Amino acid sequence: MTTMTATHSTPQNTTHTTTETSPAAPQHARPRYKVTGLRVLRSEWSKLWTLRSTWITLGLGLAFVIAFGVIAASQYESGGGPNDDLSDSTALGLSLFGLAFAQLAIGILGVLVTAGEYSTGMIRSTLAAVPRRLPVLWSKSAVFGAVALAVGTIGAFVTFPIVSELVSGTAAELSLSDDGVLRGLLGAGLYLGLIAVIGTALGALFRSVAGGIAVLVGVLLLVPGLTSLLPNSWEDEVSKYLPSSAGESMYALTHDAATLSPTAGLLVLLGWTALALAGAAYRLKRTDV
Repeated sequence: MTTMTATHSTPQNTTHTTTETSPAAPQHARPRYKVTGLRVLRSEWSKLWTLRSTWITLGLGLAFVIAFGVIAASQYESGGGPNDDLSDSTALGLSLFGLAFAQLAIGILGVLVTAGEYSTGMIRSTLAAVPRRLPVLWSKSAVFGAVALAVGTIGAFVTFPIVSELVSGTAAELSLSDDGVLRGLLGAGLYLGLIAVIGTALGALFRSVAGGIAVLVGVLLLVPGLTSLLPNSWEDEVSKYLPSSAGESMYALTHDAATLSPTAGLLVLLGWTALALAGAAYRLKRTDV
């Protein structure tokens, strides 16, 4: 640093000394990154795969689809038992037999994706990095929904050829080119993807792992059973609009008056998904962490 001294004379013959200091070399400031939707998505993607529970639960969900499908096909091929509920099944129905178990694994993991951050306190850091809050919810839902969609679709398309081989030559035999088979396999993956989003929304809405899981299990398993207590004229009209029944109509091979069409089932399930996300978004914006 160089210092220069100058002397000036005033009319009163008073001498003042001023010191001029050369400017210091500028320091490089740390770059400030703008929060964008793509960066939030990448952050949530990274957080999802750093959790051991993600790998374990997704593996269980995939195993449920494949293993239970093969077990059901083996049971059908061997002639069943005294209480055979598979006698009218098709290769598609047998392939997707494990979907009822996989939906629980996927839905519970969805709850953990959001509610887990509240239980550990990590949500404070997340929302400090993304002050607008809602992009966090959208990104978590989109990332995990896409992953669950991929897992469900892979499981369905891996199981179907195995099951088709096991039931070849029986009344249940189907091929991928038969009407409704391709739509059913894709619908199964889409169903698990939407269940994943619903689980994510419930975790953000209740902010409790236990509370979110309890509501998820109740909606998917308990409420459909309780509809049997309704009068018969009400039961059919109410039960087909439940999330599990609407989802089943998306991948079922055949439909009747008591079930929705695949398109109607998709729209109903999308409505349930939107409702869960709306509740989670409202609480995220209106209440503190």
